[in-house]
Amino acid sequence: MVKRPIDKVLLVTAFGLVLFGVVMISSVSVFQSYQLTSSMTQRGLLDHPTNSFYLWRTVLHTATAIPIFLLSIYIPLNFWRKMALPLFVAGLFLLGALFLPGIGANYGTSTSWISVPFLPSMQPAEIMKLFMIFYLAVWMEKKQELVSSFQYGFLPFTVLLSLAVILLAMQPDFGSVLVVSVIAASMFFAAGGNILHIIGGALFAALVSYPIIMSKEYIRNRFTAFLDPSVDPLNIGFQIKQALIAIGSGGFFGVGFGKSIQKFGYLPEVQGDTIFAAMGEELGFLRTVFILLAFLVIAYRGYRIARYATNRFYMLVAVGITSWIVFQALINISVNLSLLPLTGLTLPFISYGGSSLIINMVGIGILLNISRSSESEAYTPGRRRVRRTYYPPHTARYRL
Repeated sequence: MVKRPIDKVLLVTAFGLVLFGVVMISSVSVFQSYQLTSSMTQRGLLDHPTNSFYLWRTVLHTATAIPIFLLSIYIPLNFWRKMALPLFVAGLFLLGALFLPGIGANYGTSTSWISVPFLPSMQPAEIMKLFMIFYLAVWMEKKQELVSSFQYGFLPFTVLLSLAVILLAMQPDFGSVLVVSVIAASMFFAAGGNILHIIGGALFAALVSYPIIMSKEYIRNRFTAFLDPSVDPLNIGFQIKQALIAIGSGGFFGVGFGKSIQKFGYLPEVQGDTIFAAMGEELGFLRTVFILLAFLVIAYRGYRIARYATNRFYMLVAVGITSWIVFQALINISVNLSLLPLTGLTLPFISYGGSSLIINMVGIGILLNISRSSESEAYTPGRRRVRRTYYPPHTARYRL
């Protein structure tokens, strides 16, 4: 097999989103930066306040992510196959470590961060998304003849998924539960799993988890605000109401870069969860459409790489990574548009967050690595595509 160049369209799109994210952080985070650093100054941690705290932290995250991203393009793909089980176990261990005294850090309503003195903080949920993709790909590769079976395919798959989902739900981090479930379901379907098993499992999980989820007052409030954003606009409906005001204020062309009003204390987590709303206010509908198109490009190129992958493991990893990035972006944007309840998920490549950015970049690097191993005939520009015999993964004829 001849190695081909990496998918340049995917590379340029991902890097474009990263650079765009840095630019947007420089604008939308000025008020939050000043508020935070003012508090730190009062406690003697800084000499003076600054409005660029989040910007320089984002620049540092980006500078850290780029060499790791470049390395991930050239790490042999078989390394991830061999290390899939240890990485999956490590991911479960990190999720479990959140509940150990002195390690897990509270952020809002959940314990989602590992914070150890003298070490950078990390969000295990982001790491687990990638590690789970590797292990599920290995498992489905080995069980290719049994995936469509309920007893030997779907039930073991459910057990594996539940290991991660339960630990995420205990934080609680239901946004990550949703993303992890979508990743796993898309990989299971691509591997030849029965769609009826997936639908039935989703309905069963919803029925079982509903009373548990709704026992949390803040989750009930999120659903209430989702169903009627005008309810209690100064309390439970505040975030979604302000997000809709920001997007509506932007109109078609936006109020102008750097001229957002909502970023001055009205939009909670403006550099994180609600950055899309601030973008809508400053840039308007016309420009934010290009962000949506960028994620559509990632979806198209990612699934195309999966389609022409040379073996089952590569194909499943490509499906998992693509589904992860695209569906997380879709969920974040939908929340800002009040099409889904609040989840606390970041917008990939754009929102502030070191763990999210680094892991997203590693995912794209691995996806580009798989594109180097794809069938060269399928990607040769200007040439007629060579016909190839492709056996669906769920058939007995599929061979590595």
